[in-house]
Amino acid sequence: MAKANTIHIVSHDVPYPIDYGGVIDIFCTIRSLHEMGVDIILHCFEYGRGEQPELNRYCREVHYYRRLEGHKGFCFHLPYIVASRSHPELLDRLAADDYPILLEGIHSTYLLQDKRFAGRKMALRLFNVESRYYYRLFMHERSLAKKAYYFNESRLLRAYELKTANRMTVLTLSEQDLNYYKEKLGAKSVYNLPVFLPYNEVKSEEGVGSFCLYHGNLEVAENEKVARWLLKNVFSQLKIPFVIAGKNPSKKLERIAHLSAHTCLIANPGDKELNDLITKAQINILPSFNETGVKLKLLNALFNGRHCIVNQAAVEGTPLGPLCHITESPDAMQRVIQQLYHMPFADEEIRLRKKILYQHFNNADSAAALIAYLS
Repeated sequence: MAKANTIHIVSHDVPYPIDYGGVIDIFCTIRSLHEMGVDIILHCFEYGRGEQPELNRYCREVHYYRRLEGHKGFCFHLPYIVASRSHPELLDRLAADDYPILLEGIHSTYLLQDKRFAGRKMALRLFNVESRYYYRLFMHERSLAKKAYYFNESRLLRAYELKTANRMTVLTLSEQDLNYYKEKLGAKSVYNLPVFLPYNEVKSEEGVGSFCLYHGNLEVAENEKVARWLLKNVFSQLKIPFVIAGKNPSKKLERIAHLSAHTCLIANPGDKELNDLITKAQINILPSFNETGVKLKLLNALFNGRHCIVNQAAVEGTPLGPLCHITESPDAMQRVIQQLYHMPFADEEIRLRKKILYQHFNNADSAAALIAYLS
């Protein structure tokens, strides 16, 4: 296997700290490639997270570029997530050599507008099929202004994805996204590459926990909608302790979560506090209203927590179904919660998790595959 000794990585955001799903895969990719001896020149768009010295431990060079926010990043024919990440200095730096380029997210593909990169060795790492993801954001959003933005962005992304699907190698996080690119967009060089993770060992504890847990970034409308659905449809009838934890919840969600004595919300938990919650919960409940991508919060719960309850959308296109209890209706979810709440989490379940998770999620194997795609 030829080795990519030096590569450029273009990141849609500053990939540290690893405090939300979009940057976890990127940071762990960087760290894994560094461990394989790859020299990394990192380019990231900065719009609030600041410069991060931690990245210098793994990268030969780190360059930061301001994202064009608001009307400055608007374009009639390109998605906003792409047009707002255009920067002439980035393009000139990338054009100054012929090292392979890893583009993190379709967000980072503005360089496709520049003829200098027509024959360049590149790979696009997808987070989701973004046109579908933005359409689901449109469906779940309540603000009319945001609904209009999400709908238009989904429309522009659909055309953009079709136009760019065969411009480079495409690496998906799930089989479902791979099939979409092959069947709907006609992509010929598309492969599934498992998500890179910050943990490599199953640490789930045997025994019984003391509450049910839903966690996620509560700024995202879909996640807030899931939390409210669980409160209204499941735990209003089921008097079992239920904790919601996540970033920046709305005041309305906080109020609803504290209406009952057996439900509560923990806003903005630190990493250690969130990990403690996942470890101590008897059941991690993580249904999804969005089938795209891979749910990193579910992987976190499977590596570190006990029982997991999901719906089919949360595991669609992944190998995680056998490790979870899958329910769709509130009544079915209530029944499974009642069955599992006092059922000790056993060693045989931990062994099954190790078998499946270690087989499918191995950072070193994924790094070797990524190097091959870029060579």
